[in-house]
Amino acid sequence: PPISGCGTFTFLSSAIAAISGLLMGYELGLISGALLQMSSILTLSCKEQEVIVSSLLFGALFASLTGGFLIDRFGRRLAIIIASSLLVVGSLILLPYESYEILIVGRIAIGISISLSSIATCVYIAEIAPQHRRGLLVSLNELMIVIGILFAYISNYAFASMSHGWKYMFGLVIPLGALQAIAMYFLPPSPRFLVMKNNDEAARKVLERLRETSDATKELTVIKSSLKDEHQYCFLDLFRSKNNMRARMLVGLTLVFFVQTTGQPNILFYASTVLKSVGFQSNEAASLASTGVGVVKVVSTVPATFFVDQVGSKTFLCVGSSIMAISLVTMGLVNRNIHVNFTKVCRSQSPEDFSLHRPGNFTVTNGSLKDLFASMASTERLSFDVQSPDVARTGELNRTALAGGKSTTGSHMESGDVPVVLKWLSLASLLVYVAAFSIGLGPMSWLVLSEIFPGGIRGRAMALTSSMNWGINLLISLTFLTVTELIGLSWVCFIYTIMS
Repeated sequence: PPISGCGTFTFLSSAIAAISGLLMGYELGLISGALLQMSSILTLSCKEQEVIVSSLLFGALFASLTGGFLIDRFGRRLAIIIASSLLVVGSLILLPYESYEILIVGRIAIGISISLSSIATCVYIAEIAPQHRRGLLVSLNELMIVIGILFAYISNYAFASMSHGWKYMFGLVIPLGALQAIAMYFLPPSPRFLVMKNNDEAARKVLERLRETSDATKELTVIKSSLKDEHQYCFLDLFRSKNNMRARMLVGLTLVFFVQTTGQPNILFYASTVLKSVGFQSNEAASLASTGVGVVKVVSTVPATFFVDQVGSKTFLCVGSSIMAISLVTMGLVNRNIHVNFTKVCRSQSPEDFSLHRPGNFTVTNGSLKDLFASMASTERLSFDVQSPDVARTGELNRTALAGGKSTTGSHMESGDVPVVLKWLSLASLLVYVAAFSIGLGPMSWLVLSEIFPGGIRGRAMALTSSMNWGINLLISLTFLTVTELIGLSWVCFIYTIMS
């Protein structure tokens, strides 16, 4: 019967809302490729590049602090429309001018947009989805983020050698963002939000359309009774013991803490240096790697998305984290047997060096915020180091040290040739680690967050956890290099293992 299924209209509405994820993944994955071109056109110093990179982050942090009130006050659907319009405006600001200041303004707008849309989309989808299909539909957003990251890699690759290629990279999202804003206008508001605003009749009509049934009284009653207990929430209640809110908040904050501290953004960042040091130096290896990691993310997010409702998010979280721990131990042990020596470089270089050593960037995702994390976007592409300028440019190998804007020039081998086994083991453990994150902490933490908070305060709770997510990510990225230099990469892997 239609009531047990997930109606076509519900699926369509969720898919349109999840375009936010695609846009977010694309924006996060894009900048490292675009920055390579912009830094040479605008002759940006390391500091300036760092500011351009982190401007998106500050926009995102700002939106995650204020976005929750917007979402609970004006509604989830309207927040998504505002976010995608802001993305279009931000991208349009960037295109006509070639100026450092304008670049920052545009990036802040885009940061606000992707942060706001990621919170709103999760809540909106969770509230229009029928209970037994909620996992599938909310995880759809995470799947779209990793597909967006992959598209960004491909567009970086495609426009790398074109003059003003970065304008095309930024411009590609404009039609999609505009289409989403228009399409969202024709979708129904969240029924739960309508009930919160005492508009029961409208909520009933929306539910009947979403569930393809002529009588939605039962579900409406469930929504109303759950809202009755929630109507009196204020922001500070998130930290009180009333209705177990403090415990729920603790679960939420702990989850985003682990999304960041298991090292997904940073390990990927060093993939290039590590893998180069173990001998992956050909051009083929380079081009394969920059999209290879993206493909692994997409492929592993698919089963998580489709089976989450049968298997449960907790199982995926446990399995994913355990596999991450195993692959991190392997990575740490491999690195102990390969003597890698990182050096920091941040100085202006001759134009032909740009493609190789220009400090690129590290962007924080995810909320992915999922993501991230997602977080992994630009970092993932830092796959391998190559000697040929055009492959370096197309493979997007800006190996910048995280938001610090320092580039890591290659690892100098202190030992002779690395055994072939170690070479492949390090690559395999890296890919397994990426895959494990994509079935566990990547998508599942956000699904759990969208489910554990009561509707009346869900927007604010998601916003608070998401600002924690951006904040920790910023902190970790800024200290990563220093820590790696102090204790060595293999110990960093072991610390991440403990976290996993």
